[in-house]
Amino acid sequence: MCFSETVSFTASAMLLAGGGYSVQKAWKANKKYLPVALMPVFAGLQQFSEGLVWNGMTGNDPLTVLVSALGFIFFTWFMWPFWIPLAVYVLEPPESRRKHLFSVFALIGLAFGLILYVPHLVNPEWINVSINRDSLAYEGTMLLDFMMPRILTNIIYLSLIIVPPLLSRYRHINYFGFTLIAVVVVDFLFLRYAYISFFCLLAGMATLHLIYIISRNKCSRECPELFN
Repeated sequence: MCFSETVSFTASAMLLAGGGYSVQKAWKANKKYLPVALMPVFAGLQQFSEGLVWNGMTGNDPLTVLVSALGFIFFTWFMWPFWIPLAVYVLEPPESRRKHLFSVFALIGLAFGLILYVPHLVNPEWINVSINRDSLAYEGTMLLDFMMPRILTNIIYLSLIIVPPLLSRYRHINYFGFTLIAVVVVDFLFLRYAYISFFCLLAGMATLHLIYIISRNKCSRECPELFN
């Protein structure tokens, strides 16, 4: 998260605690919720990684910065474009005509995430972390930069994480999709100087919405045969 190491670790603790609660509720209510329930856990781990990035930046430790940044962008570039469509796919009722579409989104997200992330393991010099306005800015080279403008990469990425929730059978998962849209708008309008860090912070906070959905078993109203 932006601002400081302390804030990052605090956000991490909150998300991990909330994620642990949501996983417990999902296990008892319906295991179809589990991929959704794990998302706050992943967001907490991502924020913990960013806390370590702060630790490396303030301690002038390039190795800690590199390793921790690799952990942070693992979730940013690899996990989210794959996991969000997968979570929606698992949650979707078997008879839904869109279930196959979500599996396609998940496969595309997996391939896209690998293309975005794996080259950084081979070319760690592509990772460039700096402090801009007291916030962490992640800039650097991406493989797709050699094939298309970065804005197009970002559009594909956002489509993979936003469109599946918007198309879900469940109204409250649709609401989560709109929450992500709000995150993108705020990030674009006000926080572009450190947009990756702020996006992951706000998207991580947005997963608290998922904890609410699971704790209240909201999907049971629309699909009682699966969730009651």
